[in-house]
Amino acid sequence: MAKQESNCEGSSVVSDLINFLNACPTAFHAVDEAKKRLQIAGYEQVLEREDWKLEAGKKYYFTRNYSTIVAFAIGKKFVAGNGFHIVGAHTDSPCLKLKPVSKVAKGGYLEVGVQTYGGGLWHTWFDRDLTIAGRVIVREEKDGVVSYSHRLVRIEEPIMRIPTLAIHLDRDVREAFKVNAQSHLLPVLATAVKAELNKVVAESGQSKETTSINSKHHSLLLQLLADKLGCEPEHISDFELQACDTQPSLVAGAAKEFIFSGRLDNLCMSFCSLKALIDATAPESNLEDETGVRMVALFDHEEVGSDSAQGAGSPAMLNTLSRITHSFTTDSKLLEKAIQRSFLVSADMAHALHPNYMDKHEDNHQPKLHGGLVIKHNANQRYATNAVTSLIFREIARNHSLPVQDFVVRNDMACGSTIGPILASGVGIRTVDVGAPQLSMHSIREMCAVDDVKHSYEHFKAYYQEFTHLDAKIKVDA
Repeated sequence: MAKQESNCEGSSVVSDLINFLNACPTAFHAVDEAKKRLQIAGYEQVLEREDWKLEAGKKYYFTRNYSTIVAFAIGKKFVAGNGFHIVGAHTDSPCLKLKPVSKVAKGGYLEVGVQTYGGGLWHTWFDRDLTIAGRVIVREEKDGVVSYSHRLVRIEEPIMRIPTLAIHLDRDVREAFKVNAQSHLLPVLATAVKAELNKVVAESGQSKETTSINSKHHSLLLQLLADKLGCEPEHISDFELQACDTQPSLVAGAAKEFIFSGRLDNLCMSFCSLKALIDATAPESNLEDETGVRMVALFDHEEVGSDSAQGAGSPAMLNTLSRITHSFTTDSKLLEKAIQRSFLVSADMAHALHPNYMDKHEDNHQPKLHGGLVIKHNANQRYATNAVTSLIFREIARNHSLPVQDFVVRNDMACGSTIGPILASGVGIRTVDVGAPQLSMHSIREMCAVDDVKHSYEHFKAYYQEFTHLDAKIKVDA
C-alpha cells in the first residue's frame, strides 16, 4: 500500500512538472509561476529596495529583474550564525531573442531579426512552429500621470518559422548542415503582400513614440502583442521577447517513461528544487525543530556566464545571506560563521549516456536515464564537488534508498560548468554539483526520464529536512 502511495505521489510530481514547463516559455514566466506557487504556500514577498523585518518560523521570497527568484523559510529555532541549506538552479535556457531592431524585409518576406542566446543547438530550431513570449514594458497614462508597467506576454498560436533550404538547392546538406547564426536563423513572420493587405497600424497621424517603435519592429508583430496585452500598439515602449516552440511538454515513449520538452535544462531542476522547498516547509510544523534556513535560489543568465545583476555571479546570494543574518543580530562576524555552516546544492541537468555516441563518455562514468541524480566531479573545479560535499549528498540518498550516479568528463574533452563554482568561490560556501541525466541538451526539444524527476524531487526534499542533523555528524575541520 505504501508503495502505491509513493507511485501516486511520483506521478503527481511528473504531471506537476509538465504543467510548470508548459506555463514557462521564458525565464520571466518561470519566475512568475514560481511566485504564484510560493504565495499559495504562504510565502511572503519582501523587496530588496526596502528594509526586511523577518521572523523565525516564517517564509519569504523576493525577485530580481523578474527573471531571478530566491525563496527561504527560517527555522523556528534559528539564531544568527546558523547555516543556510540552499539548492541553486537557473531559469534561463538557450534560445533566440529578438533584436532591439527586429524589422527585416527581404525578397517579399517579413522576417524577425534575432540574436542567439547561449550555446543552443541551432539546427534544431529549423522547421519548427514558433511563436514569441517574454515581457513588454507598457506605457500607461491616468489623469495625466504617466507610468510604465512590466507585463508578461505569450502568443499561443504559431506565428513564425525558420524554413530549411530544399535539398535540391544544397546537395551537400547531408554531409554537413552548417548554420550561419546571422544569415540563416531569421524566422519568417509573413509575406509582405499579406502584411500589407492586413495592415492594422495606420502610418499617418502617429505620435513620435509610435513612429519610433514601428521603425524598429514590424507593425504586424506589434499589433499581435497589443491584442494579447489589451493595449494599443503605441503604448508598447519596449520589450524583451524570444522565439519559442509551440509544441507542448508531455510524457512520452512507448512505456511512457520519458519527458519530451524544451527547456528541461534547467527548468526541470528549478521545478524539483522549488517543489521540494515548498513541500518541506508545509505545514509550518516542519520548521518547528529547524535551526537553519531552507532556501532555493533560481538565477537568470547561467547559460551566458552568470555575469549580470541577476546572475549567480552577482552579489545577490551573499546579500541575501547577509540580510537574513543581520535581521537577527548586529554582530557582523556572525555572517562568516553562518557561511561556514551552510551548504549549497548546485542543481543543473547532466549528460546521460547516448546509445549512439557511447565513446563520448568516460568508461567508468556513464550516467543512465532512471539512474537518479548525477554527482558531477572535475579536478579543475569546473564543478565544485569534493569528497565531503559528495558524502553529504550520498548519505541522504542512502538514508532514503535513492539512486545516485557519478560523472566526470573525458580527459580529451572540454568540461562545461555551472553556478556551483561561481557561488562556492564568491560566497565561500560548501557546494556539491548535481543534476538529473538528460539527452538532447540545448536542443529546442530535450528529453529526460520520469523516474529521475521523482528521484530529484525526493532527494532535494530529504536534503532540506535532514541536512541540519546530518551535518552535525561530519567532523572534518577538527
